[in-house]
Amino acid sequence: MAKEDKIIVEGIIVECLPNSQFKVELPEHEGLIVTATISGKIRINNIKISLGDKVQVEVSPYDITKGRIVYRLK
Repeated sequence: MAKEDKIIVEGIIVECLPNSQFKVELPEHEGLIVTATISGKIRINNIKISLGDKVQVEVSPYDITKGRIVYRLK
């Protein structure tokens, strides 16, 4: 899959799961819940993510229930 195929959306962290995974709600898409993991750059730079944070999630068009957190918004 090419990089251009990814969809980037904004969401809010609603639940923390084990192994650096989070449940992210996408309010722009009728409250869709996505299970997202942390990308490598966030992990390397030791950026903390907690409940209620706004994040950008990269979602595949083939499976919209899984994604990757690429940026934490303020």
